[in-house]
Amino acid sequence: MEKEMKIGIYPGSFDPVTKGHLDIIERSSKMVDKLIVAVLKNSSKSPLFTVEERVSMLKEITKDIPNVEIDSFSGLLVDFAEANNATIIVRGLRAVTDFEYELQMSQTNRIMDENVDTIFLTTSLEYAYLSSSTVKEVAIYGGDVSKFVPSYVVDKIKDKINALNNGGHNE
Repeated sequence: MEKEMKIGIYPGSFDPVTKGHLDIIERSSKMVDKLIVAVLKNSSKSPLFTVEERVSMLKEITKDIPNVEIDSFSGLLVDFAEANNATIIVRGLRAVTDFEYELQMSQTNRIMDENVDTIFLTTSLEYAYLSSSTVKEVAIYGGDVSKFVPSYVVDKIKDKINALNNGGHNE
């Protein structure tokens, strides 16, 4: 009897991807046969990076983790999970404030698809304060974000902020 492949999805906006995100990716990739890091196409937010740029950054920083794939999606997460034969959703929790929202989302997903379970990973203490919003704010005001994001991402943020400051725009 062939063992069914355990596929997990770690969804998020990853705008930009932080060391906290990478920590969750590394840890959760050890729990599943395949981990799909899924970048949400959210039209209600105005992101710093395009979906394609975020996918590209994630591919670069996860290239040494063999069972991680990067994709993007829009619509319902449970539909994306079903289309990818995934039964596990991975979510990171930084603080108690994250828990209420994440619990509600996981319960909703479970009602919509009883084959999908959510695994919550508490963020490593060194990243508990970290959010993409904080990183963007620090970067916009010229602060050093190298302690918050992988080194590859630091240059991408600098380039993007410089382009915005020089009249560029984000599509």
